[in-house]
Parts: sequence; C-alpha cells; structure tokens
Amino acid sequence: MLVTKTNVFPVECVVRGYLEGSGWKDYKATGELCGVTLPTGLRESDRLPEPLFTPATKAESGHDENISFEQVEKLIGGELARKVREVSIQLYKEASDYAASKGIIIADTKFEFGLDERNELVLIDEVLTADSSRFWPRDSYRVGVSPPSYDKQFVRDYLETLDWNKEPPAPKLPADVIARTSEKYREALQRLTGRTLS
Repeated sequence: MLVTKTNVFPVECVVRGYLEGSGWKDYKATGELCGVTLPTGLRESDRLPEPLFTPATKAESGHDENISFEQVEKLIGGELARKVREVSIQLYKEASDYAASKGIIIADTKFEFGLDERNELVLIDEVLTADSSRFWPRDSYRVGVSPPSYDKQFVRDYLETLDWNKEPPAPKLPADVIARTSEKYREALQRLTGRTLS
C-alpha cells in the first residue's frame, strides 16, 4: 500500500459508459446527466455514445449528489477540473477495455484525486473495486433492464425492498445477502485477475 498525505478534492470523479443508477434517474427526469444533454430515446443500461465524466459531490455525510462540470471548476479550478476529467476518462477507457477482454462490462466507476506536498495530482483511495464500480457480466447484459452485477448494487437492491428511510442506523443485512454479495465480489476478482481468495 502506498500512503502519502494529500489535499483531497471535494469531488467524486465518476465516469459512466452506460446509463444506470442515479444517471438513469436523472436522464428520465431531465434528459440530462450532470448538465450534459443526452440523446433522446435512451433506455436503462444503454451504452452511452462516449464515456461521460459525471462528477458528484464528496459528501461528509448523507449521499453524494451529481453536479455539473462547471461546479467542479468552481470547486477546484478550471485547469485541475479539466485534468481530472481527462485522467478519469482515460483510466475508465483502459480499464473497460481490459475488463471487456475478461467478459465484464464496467458500466461506471469513480475516482478520487488530491494534490500532494509537491502540488502533483495523485489518484487516491480505492480504484476500480466492486465498491467503487458497477461491474456487469457481459453474457447477461440486456438493454432496458438493470443487469445483474458484481458490485454493491445487490445490497442496494435488497435495501430498496425494505421500509427504511435511508437514515442511520442502517438495517442489519441477512446472512444470505452478505454471503451472496461476497460471492459476487469473489467471482469478479476471479474473472478479472484469474486469482481466487482462500
């Protein structure tokens, strides 16, 4: 593990290649995603024409909220905003190409950045994990529905079945939800790396 102190940007650098999750909700309501107008007639899980930088706030508590690129510029400055957008999209493209060769679609992912003591841009926090990305098995991908996934969406879907206001304390997860989520994470690891956890 590499550890260094950074001044963390208050922005989640989300890149989406497919229309799903909060992006799908925004599109249905407005036809836009983070201030970017998308083509009409897109369906849930549709592939976007190009990977799209769709930043969000990095909330101290509660849920992150999608914001426009202009808001990112106000938060961290235009030059840094353009740099993190460029780097985020490039990382997403390279990871997506690799994952596709292993039969996995990376629908979206998020990166976090900061500046180190030399004022150099540093990629921080987790990168391309099942907790920060939406992984779909290519063989079960269908447009118009939310595909099964190798990520925390399984837990989110379970929580949506509960009468819970999404405020602390969170409900306890049943053992079978925990086991199936762990199984999904392990399968993604095996497919992407060829390794298994013992």
